[in-house]
Amino acid sequence: MYRRRTCQKHSLIILTFPPSFHFPSIHRINLDGLLVYFPYDYIYPEQYAYMQELKRALDAQGHCALEMPSGTGKTVSLLSLIVAYMKQRPLDVTKLIYCSRTVPELEKVVEELKNLIEYYERETGEPSTLVGLALSSRKNLCIHPELRGQRDGKEIDARCHAMTASHVR
Repeated sequence: MYRRRTCQKHSLIILTFPPSFHFPSIHRINLDGLLVYFPYDYIYPEQYAYMQELKRALDAQGHCALEMPSGTGKTVSLLSLIVAYMKQRPLDVTKLIYCSRTVPELEKVVEELKNLIEYYERETGEPSTLVGLALSSRKNLCIHPELRGQRDGKEIDARCHAMTASHVR
């Protein structure tokens, strides 16, 4: 199934499943009393195990390092579990900060979150109070008139830093 190594409040999980392991079509998952809405028709065993381990780490108020191959649904699994946790325990988890290396990856996360929020609203009949915000580089965010036309990211970073950092001015 999967191997789990733990050290106090930290977990490292490596998920491996035999090819014959099969999960049914499912939209709502009960993970130890936490109702998780999953916006797709099918959940893979890796996604289910990923959410279980993530929930264990949240319950323990610890850290967790999870590893899954590309294209296995890490993003939707993480968002589905965290949103469910935030809805059930709003005082324990108030923010999710999702860091990404590239803008396309960040756009994918925002799209998955949007789909998940729409799914929640359809399933529950209630409007969502969840707010998603994507932050990017100075190149994409700087609104200063002198820099708006620039395309070179390093040039924008340097000039923006010089204009805003008090110790440089």
